[in-house]
Amino acid sequence: MGFATDCIHAGQEPDPSTGAIITPIYQTSTYVQEGLGVHKGYEYARTQNPTRRALEKNLAALEGGTDACCYASGMAAIQAVLSLLQAGQRVVVSDNVYGGTHRFFTKVLSRCGIESAFLDASDAAGLAARAGEFAMLWIETPTNPLMKICDIAALAEVAHKRGALLAVDNTFLSPFLQRPLALGADLVVHSTTKFLNGHSDSVGGVAVVKSAAHADALRFYQNAAGGILSPFDSWLVLRGTKTLALRMPRHEENGRTVAEFLRGQKKIGKVYWPGFPDHPGHDLQRRQASGFGSMITFDLGSREAAGRLLGAVRLCSLGESLGGIETLISHPATMTHAGYTQAERDALGISDGLVRISVGCEDAEDLKADLSRALDTV
Repeated sequence: MGFATDCIHAGQEPDPSTGAIITPIYQTSTYVQEGLGVHKGYEYARTQNPTRRALEKNLAALEGGTDACCYASGMAAIQAVLSLLQAGQRVVVSDNVYGGTHRFFTKVLSRCGIESAFLDASDAAGLAARAGEFAMLWIETPTNPLMKICDIAALAEVAHKRGALLAVDNTFLSPFLQRPLALGADLVVHSTTKFLNGHSDSVGGVAVVKSAAHADALRFYQNAAGGILSPFDSWLVLRGTKTLALRMPRHEENGRTVAEFLRGQKKIGKVYWPGFPDHPGHDLQRRQASGFGSMITFDLGSREAAGRLLGAVRLCSLGESLGGIETLISHPATMTHAGYTQAERDALGISDGLVRISVGCEDAEDLKADLSRALDTV
């Protein structure tokens, strides 16, 4: 089936009891069993839920995976994937990742006896030379917030030569624009909160796998640890994926318009967006993805200038998160990446003047007018 058809139909059948075309919200904690050990495949809602299962099948189809497991947040999905590691093993992480991911590796995973090494994953050859032995390679591409592009196929080869796994956070692009499993990744993670849901009204996460063995392990962890996605949130994300193939082209179109507008403003320094032909990862992005996305970062030179712009925008909403149908704008140094030390941010180039924008589906001219008015205050 085509991608848009899978968005609408994969994992979903009309409800057998009523014929309802939309998967119902099975808001139940348990299921009546017919006898000892006799049931219809459902025992307890932490273990199985029909709404959640429909979403997992849908997302597995969209990413081209064998199966998927949904969790209560993107971080819960990350934690589940990292449960595949054992104490004493080592994981290599792309050095420019979401602050919550960095915090989990450095403040939580380290207490479990798992070492993390942060390297520039946009340089696959350099990473291979410096990485040593590891059990998993964890990357984002494009990276958050500096929009570095990592070569998924090359990094899969680096990982597999060591007998290691490659896990890719694909939240910024969604499977509409990029499918890491087809490029050699073993696992793909999303915050379903973002583009998959698309409406800023649900928090969740998913891990999509290539291997049935990994599916079994993640399903076991999902039940054992209990960080499940609720039936209502599962239903909201299913509603969101039905329009994913409609929303993403508008995000992409608006992203290009806004990126080009920002690049033409004298008060703005560098604009980070992989769709520019002179972006270092532009050609790679063209080869491994079908678009450049609507995530843009730009530098206003100082925290004061960033604060003035962020205080002056009206249509662009100042807030955490991304991928909603509305445009969200944020300040990485004090929001998404506040968990990094100042020295760590400085080393990566996450300056106090950086602003990140998740371009929504409004009229692009209105977004440009809002940003233009706000730039007049800088």
